[in-house]
Amino acid sequence: MQPWSLVVPAKLLSRAKTRLAPLTGRFGDDAPARHRELVLAMLADTVAAALASPAVAGVLVVTDDPGVGDLVRSLGARTVPDTPDRGLNAALAHGAAAARAVGAGAVAAMSSDLPALRPAELTAALAGVPGRGFVADAEGTGTTLLCAAAGGLDPRFGPGSAAAHAAGGAVALAGDWPGLRRDVDTAADLDAARALGVGPRTTRLLAATPWSPG
Repeated sequence: MQPWSLVVPAKLLSRAKTRLAPLTGRFGDDAPARHRELVLAMLADTVAAALASPAVAGVLVVTDDPGVGDLVRSLGARTVPDTPDRGLNAALAHGAAAARAVGAGAVAAMSSDLPALRPAELTAALAGVPGRGFVADAEGTGTTLLCAAAGGLDPRFGPGSAAAHAAGGAVALAGDWPGLRRDVDTAADLDAARALGVGPRTTRLLAATPWSPG
């Protein structure tokens, strides 16, 4: 299997995962700190699972947040700043270009909020990429993983991204990968991820706080 370089976007923590605010808002004055902790825990579990895949040669996180940078570098990932500062797709294209500038061939972009991801799922998905491919999210409309074995990544993340990536020539990858498909935008999503079994950092955080996603 060819080695893959994985690009993961990570917003400034103050802007990340705003749809989880009703959940973290239960903590009153502590809500901003708890929100950051949750975002970081999910990101850490996502990056750690990716780095544990034998198909992944390295993870590059595109971020302007110092806290995010410190965390992912401690896990073994590299970082680059979001120099374009023009939204998610521009950040991913920038990250893919940065990865290829240091010799990467196959490049993939993956969501940062997959706390139930298993390394074996990612390995299996990357093994089946025909050239350009994508993994749809659990609802079937979004995208959690976009891969380009060669050529441009052409990210089209956002509402309806699964259809947009298919229209752009990427092939939908089929497989039983519940953790890879379960991104977390809402409290219900977090509850679903928790049922699958989230990574150690998210597990510890949820166990140490008096919240319930459901």
